Amino acid sequence: MNMKERNVWLIASALGIVAVSQIILCFLLYNKDGLESLRYVGWITLAISAVFGWMPIFTLQKKGGVPKRKSYVNTTVIVDSGIYAIVRHPQYLAGIFLSLALILIAQHWLIAVIGVAAMVLYYAGTPQEEKSCIEKFGDDYKLYMQIVPRTNFLVGVMRLLKRRKSG
Repeated sequence: MNMKERNVWLIASALGIVAVSQIILCFLLYNKDGLESLRYVGWITLAISAVFGWMPIFTLQKKGGVPKRKSYVNTTVIVDSGIYAIVRHPQYLAGIFLSLALILIAQHWLIAVIGVAAMVLYYAGTPQEEKSCIEKFGDDYKLYMQIVPRTNFLVGVMRLLKRRKSG
């Protein structure tokens, strides 16, 4: 295993452990005396996470040139519409939102510490994903990177609105 593969494996393994730990600990350490308003924000964040997590499956399957009977990850073209017009890595962003939602819902310091670690690890996986996309799609993906932000959905929405207004 080369260094690149080892780093990907380490990040994925650490993320798996941290993410599963955070979910399990939410059930064990849930703070029933926490702030209800934060809990509501957490549930809204969880719903947003679901959108960013599930929409890519449908978008890539429909617009990604995926061969029949293949997974949505087997795209043959760059998809820059739908959720991919807002952020390049919506499922990584979904993971970040999921961890944040669990922090807000459970309201326990240990879940917050683990959640922050999970968010960092989700984000840490995006550069390797981008390298793979550049290898697969070349300069077209580099151009896409200049137009659509990695995970900043607020900037992505603003850029999309600006493109629609000027186009």
